[in-house]
Amino acid sequence: MSKLLFRLNGVTDDEAEDVRALLAEANLSVYETHAGRWGLSVAAIWIRDESEYEAARAIIDTYQQIRYEKIRAEPHETIGERIGRNPANALLTLIALAAVIGLTILPFLTVFK
Repeated sequence: MSKLLFRLNGVTDDEAEDVRALLAEANLSVYETHAGRWGLSVAAIWIRDESEYEAARAIIDTYQQIRYEKIRAEPHETIGERIGRNPANALLTLIALAAVIGLTILPFLTVFK
C-alpha cells in the first residue's frame, strides 16, 4: 500500500527537483500527486512499497539536514542593510503604512465629536 513520503506544499522548485532526483537515483518506486486546480488535493510524493519507506525517509532527512546547514551558512541581509540599500523605498513604505492606519482610524475619531 502507498504511503505519504514528502509533502510538496510550500516547497521550492529546486528542493522538489532535488528530492525527485535523489529518489530516482536510489531506484525507489514513487509517484507524485498534485494539489489540483483549487489546491484541495495533497501535493506530495508517495512511496508505492511501504517496506522502502524507511530508506526513502532516511535519504530525504539527510538531504534536508545538508540543505539546512548550507542555507544557515549563507549570509543573510539584515533589515538595516535593506533599508540602507534603498532608503527611499523604506520611507515611502512608512508613509503608505501611516496613511492606511490614519484612514482606518479616522472614522472612529470623527464619530465621537
